[in-house]
Amino acid sequence: MESMSIKLLGIIFIAVFIEALWSHYKKKGVYNTKESFSNLGIMIGNNLLKPLSIGWKYVLFSAVEVFQVFDIPTNVYTIIITFLVAEFAYYWYHRLSHEIPVLWTMHHTHHSSPWMNLTTAFRLNWMNAFISPIAYIPFVLLGFSPELLIGSLVASLFFQFFLHTEAIGRLGFFEGWLFNTPSAHRVHHGSNEKYIDKNYGGMLIIYDRLFGTYEPETDKVEYGVTTGFMGHNPLKIVFSPLIQYLKGNFKREKKMNDLKNNAPKRKSTIFNINQQ
Repeated sequence: MESMSIKLLGIIFIAVFIEALWSHYKKKGVYNTKESFSNLGIMIGNNLLKPLSIGWKYVLFSAVEVFQVFDIPTNVYTIIITFLVAEFAYYWYHRLSHEIPVLWTMHHTHHSSPWMNLTTAFRLNWMNAFISPIAYIPFVLLGFSPELLIGSLVASLFFQFFLHTEAIGRLGFFEGWLFNTPSAHRVHHGSNEKYIDKNYGGMLIIYDRLFGTYEPETDKVEYGVTTGFMGHNPLKIVFSPLIQYLKGNFKREKKMNDLKNNAPKRKSTIFNINQQ
């Protein structure tokens, strides 16, 4: 298992190196040195917390497993079904992480960078690893294997790592039907008004099609969040949104855009015209 983790990590860093070379020689400017180190710092934090988060998942699912309604056997068919169920749970937890303000304060970490490259995939809030397993509890209760659910999630997250890039353009007829793509995920990271709260899928895009949240990439994507750049301090990136929320000073971008769009227009007066 440890050998496999090292191999996957090697693949990830080789991919980052290749993308960085592509960005440099093609003058794409998708990397910022401070931001990349910031993303790396967040990833290191997640890895330091991994023993605790794995232990928490084990305790949580073990406590729930004794109440399972059905005993679902493990075979090729149930593995496929479990994967589809895991993607369904991921879609809804991801969507709620955008729609529920307190969850958004954690997911905000992943969206707050104005750069889009493979290291952006490292920006996963440290607290999220302890909250997200709750989304899978209903399916464990139904009888799905916790090990297969977690395995499906791990496979999906590894796949999603390669979606965080501008090196791969739109994939023609492949877009928007079955699998998620870099183009679809660029839209998800967009702060353009038409792109906010779109394309929540993990490895699959079918649930976005099913629930009406799919949006193709048409306009140039503006990355980041509408509330502004947060700097390169990993601690600030991870904790500041939640602290501001607890102080009552934090609102979701979509809500802020709605407030702005619904605000009454300023009346044109002689005074205003003279001031322009």
